[in-house]
Amino acid sequence: VQVAESGGGLVQAGGSLRLSCSASGTTLSTLTMAWFREAPGKERDVVAAITQSDTVYYSDSAKGRFTISRDNGKNTIFLQMNSLKPEDTAVYHCNGGQNLVAITRLIGSDSWGQGTQVTVSS
Repeated sequence: VQVAESGGGLVQAGGSLRLSCSASGTTLSTLTMAWFREAPGKERDVVAAITQSDTVYYSDSAKGRFTISRDNGKNTIFLQMNSLKPEDTAVYHCNGGQNLVAITRLIGSDSWGQGTQVTVSS
């Protein structure tokens, strides 16, 4: 899936950011979409996912703080991140697949875009 992520930046702990993921040539509503993050020295992991029927899933670290959503009219996926912590610092990517199994398989993929950098200062 060809996507473009945006919305990252530098924020103090406790602050908020809203990430966006837009696509051209692919209708994101037909896919299960997810936000992934990769921090230096750590494995890439899934932060949040949203299925074609808008069922949402969150990692334990994201529950209660992050919200994934989609705007089908804009063909865009969002990740609202509140109460940010320094450990949320990472490059955030979005990607999609046919289902959650496909999403987990993407973790080991080598094909990723630039993503958007989120840096949370203490």
